[in-house]
Parts: sequence; C-alpha cells; structure tokens
Amino acid sequence: MSFASALTYDFEVYSAAQEKWLEVSSVSNFEAFQSNRMKIRYKDSTGKTQLVHTLNGSSLALPRIIACLLENNQTADGINLPKVIQSYFGAKTIS
Repeated sequence: MSFASALTYDFEVYSAAQEKWLEVSSVSNFEAFQSNRMKIRYKDSTGKTQLVHTLNGSSLALPRIIACLLENNQTADGINLPKVIQSYFGAKTIS
C-alpha cells in the first residue's frame, strides 16, 4: 500500500455564489498502514498482537460553512437558519 488512504470521505457544501461544491472536511481510513510505521499495536481477546487501524480527519472549514448557510438560506427578510442550529444560535433568523 502506498501513502494514499484506503478510503476517504469528503464533506462538501454547495456554494451558490461560485455555483460549485466546495470541500469543507475530509476523513480518511488508513487501515494498518500508519500504525505499522508507528508500531501501534494492541492485543485482541485471544492475546494475539494486532495492528490498530487509523483514521485521519480534518476540522470543518468554518468560513465555507458560514458562507453556505448565508448563501443558501437568504430571503428578503433575512437569513433563515436550519432548524438543527437554531437552538445553538438562539433565533430562527438573522435579520
């Protein structure tokens, strides 16, 4: 196996202003490749030594998330926030 991941999930949002999808985060599974190089092991229930599998994940690109919320939820009266974040923001709209 090379330095590439075994499996990668990219998280994207649609930018109405740029008319394209933008990556905001990425999570990769490197299986045992990285742990073999770092010698990270564990003993399973039978006592056999195994290599752990590793995951790499980046944080969210916050400016792109905010731009997406503003672009895709803007109305003449303000910005309607998605229900899942209204309780965190403390309001339903940004006027």
